[in-house]
Amino acid sequence: MERKVRVRFAPSPTGALHIGGVRTALYNYLFAKKHGGDFLLRIEDTDQTRFVPGAEEYIIEALKWLKIEAVEGVGFGDGPHAPYRQSERKPMYKQYVMQLIEAGYAYYAFDTAEELDGMRERLKASNVDAKYDAITRGTMKNSLTLPEDEVKRRLEAGDAYVVRIKLPRKEEVKFHDEIRGWVSFNTSQMDDKVLYKSDGMPTYHLANVCDDYLMNISHVIRGEEWLPSAPLHVLLYRYLGWEEVMPKFAHLPLLLKPEGNGKLSKRDGDRLGFPVFPLQWQDPNTNEISSGYRESGYLPEAVVNLLAFLGWNPGTAQEIFTMDELAEAFTLDRVSKSGAKFDQNKAKWFNQQYVRMMKNEDLAIILQKVLDEKGLSNKFDAAYVLETARLVKEKISFTKELWDYSNYFFQNPTEFDQAVIQKRWKDNSKQVLSDIKSTIETLESFNHEEVEKAYLTALEKNGVPSKDFLQLFRVCLTGVAGGPPLFEMAALFGKNNTVDRIDYAINTLGK
Repeated sequence: MERKVRVRFAPSPTGALHIGGVRTALYNYLFAKKHGGDFLLRIEDTDQTRFVPGAEEYIIEALKWLKIEAVEGVGFGDGPHAPYRQSERKPMYKQYVMQLIEAGYAYYAFDTAEELDGMRERLKASNVDAKYDAITRGTMKNSLTLPEDEVKRRLEAGDAYVVRIKLPRKEEVKFHDEIRGWVSFNTSQMDDKVLYKSDGMPTYHLANVCDDYLMNISHVIRGEEWLPSAPLHVLLYRYLGWEEVMPKFAHLPLLLKPEGNGKLSKRDGDRLGFPVFPLQWQDPNTNEISSGYRESGYLPEAVVNLLAFLGWNPGTAQEIFTMDELAEAFTLDRVSKSGAKFDQNKAKWFNQQYVRMMKNEDLAIILQKVLDEKGLSNKFDAAYVLETARLVKEKISFTKELWDYSNYFFQNPTEFDQAVIQKRWKDNSKQVLSDIKSTIETLESFNHEEVEKAYLTALEKNGVPSKDFLQLFRVCLTGVAGGPPLFEMAALFGKNNTVDRIDYAINTLGK
């Protein structure tokens, strides 16, 4: 019987969720959705020293904003495998530690921090890798070197200890990665990782393997940075007797800085002016504020589409996908092995596409709120605001740019683009504008076709080619060199306001 797909996203609450982590969550979600499976959110907080207040709530809010919804887990509702915080599952890990110790796959280690530092210094001085492994453990204070009665005495006395996995000295560990194919490590290059501490808290390695087993996780889809830990996890499944139900592994490529020379970091975002977090984050320790995609004006659908393409492609020319379409197209075999360079311009392009797909009515609501804030709401009716939103829609990449690209619809210009004026204003420009104004004043029907005819009639009368005057006329009406279709704008301004704008330009520029 084929196993039901169950995947999890398991971040640690140590700060803001990096956009690379969001991509990991998205790929897990898409994989589960495609296969009719379950997506879980688990919080891996075994390292309480790194816990940051507010981080867990931030993770949940970010996923919900992006509609990456878990069927069970922290913030999404309990299921049969609750609780989903590892700190709340603390009592259950000890039995598995004891199972490993009794089977000879793990051991107690009583070394102090000073003794560990001394061991590392000695090894470094001998140009040997400083690790606690099959060779060095024989020189340290652990249950493999100490007499049994002393081990018992230390445990009964409550001496501090850790439990380490006992790795074979030289054994090949091989497993199949769904993205990278067969991967092989040798235990001679690994160390005896700590699995458990005397305070009863497991380390990530033990906790994540136990939880994945108990939660029936079928696939572990996680970042490339966990690839070196995978052989340890494979051995834990083997040593605990769970190898037959071990999940399949898929290690995702790194998100790289735009130059492609290293992992994308917050510093890269600060340096180049783009967010690396889904939501704005204020560090509770330093009060430093980091920008987020949401607060920077990105639409959640655009962020999802952007992240989907950072390391995966559908094998077609299609670039814009709904979440359902992404789930239908998503397969692990189309995920790249190599890192994916972040492209800020592409991020803006995705957002622009989704802004263009927004209903004009929805954009008008956003624009109306801006007008309310500026005290302009009573001067323009809903139809005017709606048509403005329609006209500027193609020019903006973010909804927060609506005012910047539409302010001259609501305020007559008092300043003009000087570069255009210097280039385009001629000795006869004042006369041409006066003729355009006079022709417009005679119009009984004021629509964009009639405005354009009036404009062309005046230019023909003065022997001026339209291409030489069009940008100057635009600046006279709006103050700026670019924008939506000029004659449609003039029609929206209305006859009287268009005449007023031309008058002001003549009187200001024609002196």
